[in-house]
Amino acid sequence: MNRRLLAVAGALVAVALLFAAAVAANPTLLIAGYETTTVEAVDGETSDSLATVEARVADGLAKQYVGLSETDALAADEGMLFVHDETGEHAYVMRGMAFGLDIVFVAPDGTVTEVHEAAPESRPYTRYRGTGRYVLEVPQGWSERNGVDPGDRLVFDLD
Repeated sequence: MNRRLLAVAGALVAVALLFAAAVAANPTLLIAGYETTTVEAVDGETSDSLATVEARVADGLAKQYVGLSETDALAADEGMLFVHDETGEHAYVMRGMAFGLDIVFVAPDGTVTEVHEAAPESRPYTRYRGTGRYVLEVPQGWSERNGVDPGDRLVFDLD
C-alpha cells in the first residue's frame, strides 16, 4: 500500500511541476478571458470628449504580467486598462511588445497624471514610471493625436 501511495504522490508532483513549467513558459494559460470597458478621455478644462477606446481590463496579477505582450497589434480605438489595488508609483516595461504604446497613468479620480510614449523592444526593460491607480495602454501616438495630457480625465465604469 505504501508503494502505491508513493507512486501516486510522485505522479501528482510530476504533474504539478509540468503545469508550473508550462505556466512559466506561457502565463496566458492562467487567463480565462478579459472583461472590457469603454474608456472616454475628457478635457480637464472644458469637459469636452477627446476620444474613446474599448479597453481590455487587466485586473489580476497574471493579466497584468502578460499585459499586451501576447497581442500582435491594436486598432486605433483599442487598449488595455490596468487596475491596481492601490494608488502608488508603478513602472511598466515593453517586454515582448511588437508595437509602440502610450502608457497613461491615472489617479483614482480619473485624472491623467503622466503620459509616456514607449517604443517597442528598442529598450524592452526601460521602466516607464508614473503615479496612479490605473494605467491605460493605447497605440503609440494616441495621446498626442487626441490631445490627451496630464490634467485631463479618463471616464470608465468597472463593475
